[in-house]
Amino acid sequence: MSEQVANTQVRRADGTHRVVITGMGAVTPAGVGVQALWDAVMGKRCCVRPITHFDASDYEVRIAAEVPDFDATEYGLTKKEARRFERFVQYALIAADEAMAQAGVNMDDEDPTRAAVVFGAGIGGIDELQKGFRTLDEKGPKRVNPLFIPTMIGNMAAGHIAIRYGMRGECIDVSTACATGAHNIGSAVRSIRHGYCDLALAGGSEESVNPICIAGFTNLGALTHAEDPQAASMPFDVRRSGFVAGEGGAVLVLESLEHALARGAKPIAEITGFGSTGDAYHMTAPNPTGEGIQRAMQQALDEGGFTVADLGHVNAHGTSTHANDATEAAALIALAGDELGRKIPITSVKGSLGHTLGVAGAVEAVVTALSVANQCVPPTAGFAQPDPECPVNVVSEPLQNYPQKVALSNSLGFGGHNAVLAVSPF
Repeated sequence: MSEQVANTQVRRADGTHRVVITGMGAVTPAGVGVQALWDAVMGKRCCVRPITHFDASDYEVRIAAEVPDFDATEYGLTKKEARRFERFVQYALIAADEAMAQAGVNMDDEDPTRAAVVFGAGIGGIDELQKGFRTLDEKGPKRVNPLFIPTMIGNMAAGHIAIRYGMRGECIDVSTACATGAHNIGSAVRSIRHGYCDLALAGGSEESVNPICIAGFTNLGALTHAEDPQAASMPFDVRRSGFVAGEGGAVLVLESLEHALARGAKPIAEITGFGSTGDAYHMTAPNPTGEGIQRAMQQALDEGGFTVADLGHVNAHGTSTHANDATEAAALIALAGDELGRKIPITSVKGSLGHTLGVAGAVEAVVTALSVANQCVPPTAGFAQPDPECPVNVVSEPLQNYPQKVALSNSLGFGGHNAVLAVSPF
């Protein structure tokens, strides 16, 4: 294959494929669509609200970041699909439809065996799981839904996306808790980069605003007990007291640059690097030195051929928990040194959206791509009072007219999973 298309270098120096984003879709607490997401993040709009999915009056935590007023049939799913598919699958399909429409991919023109789906859920169909156990306990085994298993298991979002578009290449579900979205995108990038497929739908989805999830995270001590939604998710702020549970889905259409240009697509941004490491430290807490996430950030920069001096900003995992935010700050200082580490802009969308768990890395990849494409850095909603334990440059107002060579999008997951995407303007 030619290494140039229309005088554009489509291969990296090592001969592997450049990978670009040509379409994006999102269903988030800001609403349905990437534009709703972008408007909320850039406008510092808080999307945290009282819980409506269930009666939370007896719960210690009664706020969350739900997808508001969601009816899948308004966005292209049939009534049968909306009735049969769990919410995490519905979010995935609607986000995928938006991404495919923007990318202009016509599967009739594609080799379906070269089109992959790499898409995960951190938890999966928790609503169906809880309902199934209740049915089993109250009505006995014969009354359990015959479709309980294929409705509940987390790989079904990937499976249904593949079925919807007839994509018959690799179809996998990488599940790494809150790093799930980023790990799926990174895995898809590697498959395209090394020639295993030409294009992929990649990302994550989650339906975590659920009774057992809220109870479990509350008793773990992970959720904030703040009652005011506007003062609940405060990444890097000295007043932060835990994360706010969120939900949704986000999808990227990824292609080799060669494939994208050959079909006349317009790239939005390029994924120039991916880093993936493990802490091997603790079941829920990150290594407080930040060593694992620092290595993942360095890997992502190195793969793209960048130095720390090239780094425009960091879209942090930034969960609004004491441990996470202090760890990420330590990692950035360790990566860039004390002087530069305190200057590089850092932001977190979780002040607006809460922590969407398995989809967070995919949502943040969408935001990071738009940031480098539009030469800006979004602000961090909820941040007002700096924490001496987080001596980094948290962006509180949008940075505009700010061209960048590369930005990093960080994701960390329970179990010590770290994933970092390096995203550059095309």
